[in-house]
Amino acid sequence: MSQLGLQLPWSQVNRKLRGREEKMSARRKERADGGNKELFTEEEGRSNEEKDLEEEMTEAASSTETRGKPEPSKQQIILIIPEAVDDFLRNFLRRTSLSRTLNSFESEWYNSAQKLLSENMTKAATGVFLFPDALTHRQLLQNELETVHRETELIRPEALVTGNSLLRMQRERDFHRLQYRQVAEEKNRLIEDFKRLKIHLQSYEPAVKQLKDEYQAALRHKMLISLKNDKVKNSTKARLNQEKSQLKKERSIKMSMSIDKSLAKRTTTRHPKDIDFSVCSRLMNSQQAQVNFEKLKNPSLLSLSCFIRAHKLPISCIDLHPRKQILASASDDCSWRLWALPANEEKIGQVVLTGVGHSDWLSGCRFHPDGSKLATTSGDTNVCLWDFFHGCCVLTLCGHSQPTWGCSFHSSGHFLASCSADTTAKLWDLNSQRCHLTLRRHTASVNSVCFLPFTNLLLTCSADKALAMWDARLGVCTATFDGHQHPCNHIAFSLAGNTMASCDSRGIINLWDIRKPALAMATVDAGPLAANQMSFSPSGKMLAVASSDGLVRVVEVDSCVVSILSGYSDVVQSVTFDHKGETVMSAGTDGVIKIWSREQVNLTIDN
Repeated sequence: MSQLGLQLPWSQVNRKLRGREEKMSARRKERADGGNKELFTEEEGRSNEEKDLEEEMTEAASSTETRGKPEPSKQQIILIIPEAVDDFLRNFLRRTSLSRTLNSFESEWYNSAQKLLSENMTKAATGVFLFPDALTHRQLLQNELETVHRETELIRPEALVTGNSLLRMQRERDFHRLQYRQVAEEKNRLIEDFKRLKIHLQSYEPAVKQLKDEYQAALRHKMLISLKNDKVKNSTKARLNQEKSQLKKERSIKMSMSIDKSLAKRTTTRHPKDIDFSVCSRLMNSQQAQVNFEKLKNPSLLSLSCFIRAHKLPISCIDLHPRKQILASASDDCSWRLWALPANEEKIGQVVLTGVGHSDWLSGCRFHPDGSKLATTSGDTNVCLWDFFHGCCVLTLCGHSQPTWGCSFHSSGHFLASCSADTTAKLWDLNSQRCHLTLRRHTASVNSVCFLPFTNLLLTCSADKALAMWDARLGVCTATFDGHQHPCNHIAFSLAGNTMASCDSRGIINLWDIRKPALAMATVDAGPLAANQMSFSPSGKMLAVASSDGLVRVVEVDSCVVSILSGYSDVVQSVTFDHKGETVMSAGTDGVIKIWSREQVNLTIDN
């Protein structure tokens, strides 16, 4: 087999092969006609055919070189032309009359050998292509074309779906882009409107501020007018009560004569403006206090309804106006304030008045019985009396040598008792504006003082663990109450009976009958931290206690059952009931006043 390493165009090679096949088919016919020729003639013909093929290939190569050198191909094709062995074998078997062998050879040649030859002619393992014949090459190309058509038909639906999805996504993109532009324009328009409204609002701020100031002034004026009316009414009632007391004095000549004799023995000189204590009826007023105060039967139903941010510094004491929903608060910031509490369906509390005059922290505050004045005690050792109508301090009582802790008005409103860390309690005559009596018995600081309502009895408690009852007319200690093992902090009287309560620094609360001072009626343990202040409800059946553990305890006096109101994170300093006994008000070291009632409103009133 001869091989030619020439690089020829595919169409030219096909033409050469077709011409060679035509010549070979013509020679086969000639050989078939002259079958009796000799064998060397056949070999000579084959060699002639090879020579003709080589000449044709040489001519084709020379013609290709004369056309010009083409661009180098990426992969060189080496043509391999196999030798025509099948014709030789076929003629040999026919001459030798081996017909069955010839039939077997032809069947195997055209079935197995030609199939294997067509597969191997496509591509060799080394990347060298064999030169296939035109029929086989056409069949291969046809098969590849059919495969491409099938794959195209399979891919066409997917391509259509993908194209539709792409078109839909483009439309959605355009829609969202338009929506984004509209939203951006709306946002810019709203920003411009907001800026314009903000400027417009700022232009109204001076007018709003002026209206607020006028409203506050009108509210204060209204409150002062109401207080003035109350003062006038109280003065009228005081005149009537004075006339009645004169009649009672005439009926009790013997008692007043004995009192005058005891007073005549005193060595102190009497001031021209000094007045005597009036004869009070405890029984009549206690029966009056029993009426219409039985609404709060279950203190566990109380919940926090609102709170007032009254002061920035701790609040030491709070007190409720005798007839109105006005609460006074005294603080360590050297000031006191009056708050108009929410009434009926109102939801806003207002600051009515603010008083500043003490040079040190305030420890206590008490309303005058007619509600027109307020007494305050302070660390500057002074007791001040403030008049709401004038809006200033009208009387300063100086006489204690150490800080004053608390004060209490007599039911008539003409006397004021104060206690101090100098171990004394003083009784002040507000008409003569001087000290009427100085009570000395305790050996340590007197922490609390309180008048028994509608009587001339005065009670004091001290850090020496003792309680003392005094006759304010004579300045004589009439009874002592011993039962505490720790310093006493506060005492409180019930309006509706003879019950008294005291608490100490260990949290022990003792309930006393003032007619039996030897032994306490009941004891309630609210410890281990101190109980700071107490307050009886108007009915006398509930006792509210402010404790240092951040809890407000409500004690049922009859059963000594304790209910707890929690809402403070620090010490609770003061506590009081409202006029109906349905609401509890408390204050602590956080400067917040909290109001507990059965109706939960959840309000916050800022100062």
